[in-house]
Amino acid sequence: MTQARPPKRTPARRKARELARHLRGERPDYAYLKEVFRHLRTELGVEVQRHPKKLPYVPTEAEIRRYYEAVWQARRTGDVVLIKTLLYTGVRVSELIRIRNDDVDLDACRIRINQGKGGKDRVVPFPAGFKETLALHIDTQNAKHATFLFESSWKKPYTDRGVRALLTRYTTAAGLTQPISPHKLRHFLFTWLKRQGIDDALIQPYSGHASRQSLEIYSRLALTDAQDSYQQAIDRFPV
Repeated sequence: MTQARPPKRTPARRKARELARHLRGERPDYAYLKEVFRHLRTELGVEVQRHPKKLPYVPTEAEIRRYYEAVWQARRTGDVVLIKTLLYTGVRVSELIRIRNDDVDLDACRIRINQGKGGKDRVVPFPAGFKETLALHIDTQNAKHATFLFESSWKKPYTDRGVRALLTRYTTAAGLTQPISPHKLRHFLFTWLKRQGIDDALIQPYSGHASRQSLEIYSRLALTDAQDSYQQAIDRFPV
């Protein structure tokens, strides 16, 4: 059985030039062109092919406990603090490496994230039980005249690549088949909070995922209410 030959078409670049001659007089901007081509697809009966999004892998509680056990057994305090910060706050690795010591509010159990994804600032909570460990870490950093919460011995903030390599070492040490990345720790936290019955409107502002619907709901809720819910749930966290 022979396959049907694809229709003979004008090369895309040449067709674009032809269309440009018709559209140039409109002095189009991006929004106008987008709208024109949306209607053009409708006129031609062209459907947008959408590929189903693959659900991200989320580690199980047993895997997180096993992973953290490997971290704890290594007895590297800085690594413990870094991985707990990722686990408890759900910050992105790009945000983690930019946290400064003075971004941490130990009294309120919050960390300010400056210029997160999309250039947005926000605050994220951490458990009250983590306060003392974090305070000792900050004291150590201040004694070294470090600016950032996580700095190398060369007075440079950790890099994205360095943090990922660190997490990969502990994945190997724990004997896990699925690699643990910063984003998987983030997925685990927010999935876990959801399973504890925490409302999306309370999770969303901490996650940094700007959803208009969630923001509208959240605007009617106090930040302290959100943190109270977080603190009550995080007492049951597996780490």
